[in-house]
Amino acid sequence: MKRPHLIYPLFCMAITVASARAVVAADAFSGKQSQWHGFDRYDFEVDSRPCIVVTPKEVAEGKPWIWRARFFGHEPQADIALLNHGFHVVYCDVANLFGNPQAVAHWDAFYKYLTEQHAFAKKAALEGMSRGGLIIYNWAAANPEKVSCIYGDAPVCDFKSWPGGKGTGKGSEASWRDCLKAYGFTEEQALAYQGNPIDNLEPLAKAGIPLLNVVGDADDVVPVAENTGILAERYRELGGSITVINKPGVGHHPHSLKDPTPIVEFVLMHSR
Repeated sequence: MKRPHLIYPLFCMAITVASARAVVAADAFSGKQSQWHGFDRYDFEVDSRPCIVVTPKEVAEGKPWIWRARFFGHEPQADIALLNHGFHVVYCDVANLFGNPQAVAHWDAFYKYLTEQHAFAKKAALEGMSRGGLIIYNWAAANPEKVSCIYGDAPVCDFKSWPGGKGTGKGSEASWRDCLKAYGFTEEQALAYQGNPIDNLEPLAKAGIPLLNVVGDADDVVPVAENTGILAERYRELGGSITVINKPGVGHHPHSLKDPTPIVEFVLMHSR
């Protein structure tokens, strides 16, 4: 029979070993492993959608993360900087769904996977370039308690503007057909739809989610006046906080900033 005074240390040791195993399990990702700018990258599927997780060399306290929407790897300077600050960078491909309810459901599944199986922070920083604006803002409106901040880069905030081309922008006939199909809309129904990011900002404002949009003021693909301009005006009227960085004379490209410091500092400030 073991002596009573030996039982407690053995019990604590067992708990420590179990906790260590849980941490290892939480940090282990399945799928194809490769390197991305010197960091470990994992490609796999969740809820039938291609997903990516890039892990930092040293994980920051609280396991913060930034969730990229569309065009993974394009103008990655902010993502790389955040990896160096201990953030995970993640991606869930919902291409050709244009932020519709199905896309939101896929993101719900990925969020659950990362937070429940890998102990990621309960609030994510969202990053959406161009059409990625539709899913980041729509998912945030459906899940405001799960978002720390939003960074949109020349983001589509109203599908009537792009791909619809119903304002001053070029639009895309093929993508507009894909968008109508994704939502199950006729064009008349799409034009009357009141569920675009510019229409659904109240949940974000009530949750106090800070926004940062980086735009080129000569953008003729996703015109600022029809997207970020309307979104910013309405968000401020609701009491929300939004910062808009205008790039004079710049069109839809290039995205991001050559020096991503303002973006990185914004994410760091609101993810602590």
